[in-house]
Amino acid sequence: MSSSSDRSPAVDVKTYEVRTYGCQMNVHDSERLSGLLENAGYVRAPEGADGDADVVVFNTCAVRENADNRLYGNLGRLAPKKASRPGMQIAVGGCLAQKDRDTIVKKAPWVDVVFGTHNIGKLPVLLERARVQEEAQVEIAESLEAFPSTLPTRRESAYAAWVSISVGCNNTCTFCIVPALRGKEKDRRTGDILAEIEALVGEGVSEITLLGQNVNAYGSDIGDREAFSKLLRACGGIDGLERVRFTSPHPRDFTDDVIAAMAETPNVMPQLHMPLQSGSDPVLKAMRRSYRQERYLGIIEKVRAAIPHAAITTDIIVGFPGETEEDFEQTLHVVREARFAQAFTFQYSKRPGTPAATMENQIPKEVVQARYERLVALQEEISWEENKKQVGRTLELMVAEGEGRKDGATHRLSGRAPDNRLVHFTKPDEEVRPGDVVTVEITYAAPHHLLAEGAALGVRRTRAGDAWEKRNVEKAAKPAGVMLGLPKIGAPAPLPVATGSGCGCD
Repeated sequence: MSSSSDRSPAVDVKTYEVRTYGCQMNVHDSERLSGLLENAGYVRAPEGADGDADVVVFNTCAVRENADNRLYGNLGRLAPKKASRPGMQIAVGGCLAQKDRDTIVKKAPWVDVVFGTHNIGKLPVLLERARVQEEAQVEIAESLEAFPSTLPTRRESAYAAWVSISVGCNNTCTFCIVPALRGKEKDRRTGDILAEIEALVGEGVSEITLLGQNVNAYGSDIGDREAFSKLLRACGGIDGLERVRFTSPHPRDFTDDVIAAMAETPNVMPQLHMPLQSGSDPVLKAMRRSYRQERYLGIIEKVRAAIPHAAITTDIIVGFPGETEEDFEQTLHVVREARFAQAFTFQYSKRPGTPAATMENQIPKEVVQARYERLVALQEEISWEENKKQVGRTLELMVAEGEGRKDGATHRLSGRAPDNRLVHFTKPDEEVRPGDVVTVEITYAAPHHLLAEGAALGVRRTRAGDAWEKRNVEKAAKPAGVMLGLPKIGAPAPLPVATGSGCGCD
């Protein structure tokens, strides 16, 4: 006869799904939203749920002209599901929620919660309040309530993590709406940042990316112009932290002490993503970018002198209002001089609420498209030439998860080199896990990846690989979940048509 303790009552488990749009900061916020919901007792919905969950959260981006159309289209598709699923709730957060506020509930009255960029920690409370009061809850904080990194998290990677060091931005770029939605820059205490990194390393993380809208301006809020370089050096003293990256810096704040810290701190990777936006001084002035072509190329020259093997990537906007053919040629000139490993190229599109949206001399679509294609062709040529220089080099790769779409068919694995180049390599005979480190020799170069076709020269099992293995053993005993997508360390994945910002909001 079984005891009462053997007969546990059935538990009505509520599921959730988070849909993420936009920048690295949004991905970081979504990890926190997932953590908050799981702390509140929700379980991630099965893979492929496509809105079939008790709570669906949209973490939105407002940097594109059609961002609202995309949101309302998705909300419209969920309306019938909500009507047929009693108790289902829909929440909208992020930059578009911060911007549109009450408009969202007016256009989509079936939405239960609207929250902003400054109060993501309130989501579980707002969902419960909406359920009890049976009416939509709209709460938009005007200032930051808590740094995202201080909230519970469900990280998408066992071996790599984002660490927020600041939020907001003090720049006034005419194409960017982020400062209006994320607010003025607010820096986090250095001690809190380092404590979080040490805790992550204790969990098995071996690679972190310092994150901020204007990451190298860190210190302006606390009155220390060298705070960012000091932070990089402090990361070098954390035992077990193998790789440190950061995104996205601004040329205005890229000082010599930062370059020295990068060069002299072994675990700071030889990689730099530094947005150019335009190579034309008149266009940079119209954009309110506080540097000019000479200053930008000077930074590139100093970085290359201090870190010869650094891979430098960038963002470029084509077709900014008033851009002439001569202006565009100046951008091509900088691309030729800088020899970027990769450039994320964007066609300018209006961002409602920005000064550039109402500027005269908007460039015709066909002109923008033609210039865009010329820029992409030039950068493809340079990327390939720069990648060919890697052939014959011996590199240590951190094995990645989900970055090689053809790995199953080719019997390869994929990993990231120290400079963040993507490398596909022959699968070793011994077991290799994401987070482990493999030494290979590069045998072939393509414009966007490298190949190591020979046998691996060495395999090093790591604590990060142990952490990945432990997570997957635990996950096998739980319902499968919908992944937000593994955050890419370093430069974001390229988008075909969008606008760059240079402040971590692409």
